[in-house]
Amino acid sequence: MTAAGTARPVAVVAVAPGLRDEFFAPDAWSALEAAVDVVAVDEPAGLVAALAAADPQVRARARVLVISWGTPRLDATVLDLLPSLRLVAHTGASVKPFVSSELFDRGVRVTQAGQGMARPVAEVSVAFALALLHRLPRFHNALHDGAPWERAEDAPPRHEIAGSRVGVLGASRTGRAAIAMLRALGAEVVVADPTLTAADAAALGVGLLPLDELLATSRVTMIHAPTLPETRHLVGARELGLMPDGAGLVNTARSWLTDEDALVRELTTGRIDAALDVYDDEPLPRDHPLRRLPNVLLTPHHAAATVEGRLRQGAIVVDEVARHLEGRPLGHEVTRDALHGIA
Repeated sequence: MTAAGTARPVAVVAVAPGLRDEFFAPDAWSALEAAVDVVAVDEPAGLVAALAAADPQVRARARVLVISWGTPRLDATVLDLLPSLRLVAHTGASVKPFVSSELFDRGVRVTQAGQGMARPVAEVSVAFALALLHRLPRFHNALHDGAPWERAEDAPPRHEIAGSRVGVLGASRTGRAAIAMLRALGAEVVVADPTLTAADAAALGVGLLPLDELLATSRVTMIHAPTLPETRHLVGARELGLMPDGAGLVNTARSWLTDEDALVRELTTGRIDAALDVYDDEPLPRDHPLRRLPNVLLTPHHAAATVEGRLRQGAIVVDEVARHLEGRPLGHEVTRDALHGIA
């Protein structure tokens, strides 16, 4: 843990070296160093030990803490070591694993870079929808597993995305990015979101439906809802049963939103297909039944991890730090009241 020895503000950057290179282009890192003295913590999980071992005068100048995955929860133990901390900037989206009430009690503001992840996750969601419409998981898995050609050809009817109804659960930032792409491809897009008004839906060019009707009438349903207490298992056994035969389910958001056990049972029947990037247990256990189902497309929670997306995330963080230091409004602030609504 090192920093230049001046009286300027300090930003502690608790991001592993490999991820730092992915997040911060050289010009972005230079802009950060021009604004603050950067203290690098190479192992985010060891943040407390690194801070405890640091020069107290450097810690006293630390106004900004940049965090990433693996950073411990920012409770009193951490905050006591950073008495001048005023901003926490997360390089990812959800700050829930890191932010405690103590942070807000001490007047520390919080921001995050989830907007930088919206496009890649939306692109993967749309790619998943296309794959399900064309039965690509079934074809690929059959051929990959050595099935006879005739059996590999055996799949439910395929559909083009133009004219197909695609349901979107949640008009989040990622949901809205997906909506724009789906509409550009000619899909009929419908949305279920209790926070969306009829005027909002009209502006997005989508139909607004109750959840049950959306599930029952969509060829593909993709999930982009926030993780709230009331969205736990938003799509469970009852909801899965509403989906028509041959329909597909896409989840690149959080496994919190689906009842995974119920989903496995439904998928095992072969009645519907699914494409998933998120799971109850991560890493996904090697013996998990999802790995063995022929009608499922799986990716290892990496929908957001594009080169361009990561660089956008870093640029957002650097811009938020500059805004804070210059006294300008933050662009992506997470307040105490809003925290429960962040996915």
